Amino acid sequence: MSTSKKVEHGGARANSGRKAQFQEPTKVIRVPESQVDFIKKWLLQNVKTNDFTDVHHNIKIYPVQPDPNKIYHIPLATERVAAGVPLPLQDHIEQALDLNQYLIRNENATFIVKANSLSMLDAGIDIDDPLIVDRSLPAKAGDIIIAMIDNEFTVKRLMIDHHFEPPKIWLKAENSEFQNIYIEEGQEMIIWGVVTYNLKRMR
Repeated sequence: MSTSKKVEHGGARANSGRKAQFQEPTKVIRVPESQVDFIKKWLLQNVKTNDFTDVHHNIKIYPVQPDPNKIYHIPLATERVAAGVPLPLQDHIEQALDLNQYLIRNENATFIVKANSLSMLDAGIDIDDPLIVDRSLPAKAGDIIIAMIDNEFTVKRLMIDHHFEPPKIWLKAENSEFQNIYIEEGQEMIIWGVVTYNLKRMR
């Protein structure tokens, strides 16, 4: 007498689904394609957890290509502006500012990277903020950098602890809802570039 065992594949399984970010089972839902980015941003801003991870396989990187035929000289006021009584700035405009020269130190090594998490919110970096990144600058303690950890990207503040020999490097999140990143033995970390400006839209 023989017995047969029925093997079933597929279907719902208890506690299935990706748990990496929220540490709990997930469900698939259908949403309008035009609302995907809005829903992702809402979740990051409204779901509270101390287990957020924001190391990503891909980031949006755009090369900087100034057009030499389009140079805009913007009037530069020589007086500092206080957030109080308005000043007649028109009387203090003495020179012009070329934003290409002001923002870009090394054209061939400069890129714009769009932030895709809220881990640096307290440093003024929000989701989709365009960050100017210079890959030619040597990173120093306190710089905000784009780092690659085991071939995944993250934006963090570079911290160097000189109490250790050799000095211990770690990455600080500027948002209490996110974890700092401590480089473990065997992990590979590459400093991809140094963030020099945040081109945050104010309106």
